[in-house]
Amino acid sequence: MSFSTTCRQVAAVVLVATLANSAAYAMDRIRVAAQITGTLDWELEVMRAHELDRKANLDIETTELASTEAGQIALRGSSVDLIVSDWLWVSRERTLGDDLVFYPYSSTLGAVMVPASSPIKNVAGLKGRKLGVAGGPLDKSWLLLQAFARQSSLDLKKQSDIVYGAPPLLAEKALQGETDATLTFWNFCARLEGKGMRRAIDMADVMRHLGASGPVALVGYVFYGAWAERNRGILDRFFSATDQAKKILADSPDEWQRLVPRIGVSDSAELDVYRRRYVEGIPRRSVEDEAPDAKALYRILADVGGRDLVGSARELAPGTFYMAGSRE
Repeated sequence: MSFSTTCRQVAAVVLVATLANSAAYAMDRIRVAAQITGTLDWELEVMRAHELDRKANLDIETTELASTEAGQIALRGSSVDLIVSDWLWVSRERTLGDDLVFYPYSSTLGAVMVPASSPIKNVAGLKGRKLGVAGGPLDKSWLLLQAFARQSSLDLKKQSDIVYGAPPLLAEKALQGETDATLTFWNFCARLEGKGMRRAIDMADVMRHLGASGPVALVGYVFYGAWAERNRGILDRFFSATDQAKKILADSPDEWQRLVPRIGVSDSAELDVYRRRYVEGIPRRSVEDEAPDAKALYRILADVGGRDLVGSARELAPGTFYMAGSRE
């Protein structure tokens, strides 16, 4: 092989490498915080596996965090561009002068879980019962359940035996029969359903009884409005890619089998419940339809939770919902 031929081959390799690096650098970066055990982490994995990020010309830099609070700190500290949180927090921060906005991510909610043979079938059945509540006294589902119970002249805090605790601990107590009913997050509901327990009171039904016209996403993507204005194209492509990932998860049982190590389920029945509940929570309404329901529910939450929950703001802060690129 001649010297000139070798030089041409080396030049070709360098050119290909240079073009590849240029293409990589040309991709638009978005920094996302995802909880290690959360559904956004699953979706990001699907996006990577199906190269939805590359097709959208996005370099998604993921920071895995242990809690929602850690994500909020990361967003405030400008170490990430986008997190998943709730509109209550966004509204409170806007009231304090911040520029955060909210875009619906999931309407999947928890429920009051009971043993299959339990006589509890509705909120009236909780009177005098031992009720485990995940998330603490200011948990949104707990506040909404109290508001719903008041419609039946039932004060759950006074007329039931309330036990607060971490979701994993309460799930174990429920399976061991130490509580009569357990209000917990959707993923722990799925685990309990997979082990034979049933939903006595679905929080989606509670919200409808409280005036919501359809499914309401309490959790959503949260980011700064000014950042969104500067990066609207990036954000729209990111939302499009995550919607495609959601569709893959909705349509492909095989995809869930691949995600089993991330989800941490123990059997196929449990995995099937996870899939069904996840799919039920995929937002299908426009932001314009969701926002009025959120405003109505905010007033109820503010009434029950008081200043400890919402501060001095009795109404959802104007501009809380990000409207650009709304779902059709």
